[in-house]
Amino acid sequence: MPAAVVNPTRMELTRLKGKLRTAQRGHKLLKDKRDELMKQFLDVVREVRTLRSQVERDLMRVHSSFTVASALMSGPAMEQALMYPKQSVELSMTFQNVMSVNVPVYHFQTRTADNGDIYPYGFAATSGELDAAVGALGEVFQNMLKLAEIEKTAQLMAEEIEKTRRRVNALEYVVIPNTQDSIRYITMKLDENDRATTTRLMKVKDMILKEAIEQRQAENARVLEQN
Repeated sequence: MPAAVVNPTRMELTRLKGKLRTAQRGHKLLKDKRDELMKQFLDVVREVRTLRSQVERDLMRVHSSFTVASALMSGPAMEQALMYPKQSVELSMTFQNVMSVNVPVYHFQTRTADNGDIYPYGFAATSGELDAAVGALGEVFQNMLKLAEIEKTAQLMAEEIEKTRRRVNALEYVVIPNTQDSIRYITMKLDENDRATTTRLMKVKDMILKEAIEQRQAENARVLEQN
């Protein structure tokens, strides 16, 4: 018996066969999409792992440079040197479609193109370690932004993979089997009706034939009596 009550008619059978073809085609497309998403997701995860390791190393180097600079300079002097930055950064975001997933793309742009503007102080009153720390921090910032971008991409792709996986499972284990059961049930019912109709027609035919034979015999008997 099918999971849902169906009307065993030929029109319903035609509709269910169309639904089954659509479900099977959708299942194949979603399965292909899930497999391609998984492939791209694994590539993104490997990129995240590599870039995260690099960012962590760079941040450790920045921290070490700032620690040494703090030891060589007084706190007020370092605070005054970094108080008024010369450079500013503008961030913008667009979206890129990856297998129907809109992933963010961050764009990094400084106010000026001069790399020396990242140092908001004169070099005479500061230590070289502070220069190294600020320079390293400027370099690692773009990698941190890229890391945020691909981590968000990985998160969105993981959500889409899970959503696609649920749809594939729903089609594979619920919709398609239930539709096939309904088609088998209707086909069986229609075959039974056809057999019953054929049996009735054969019985009617036998009855008509018997009646015709009896009528012919009666006519022959009347002819014989008249003769």
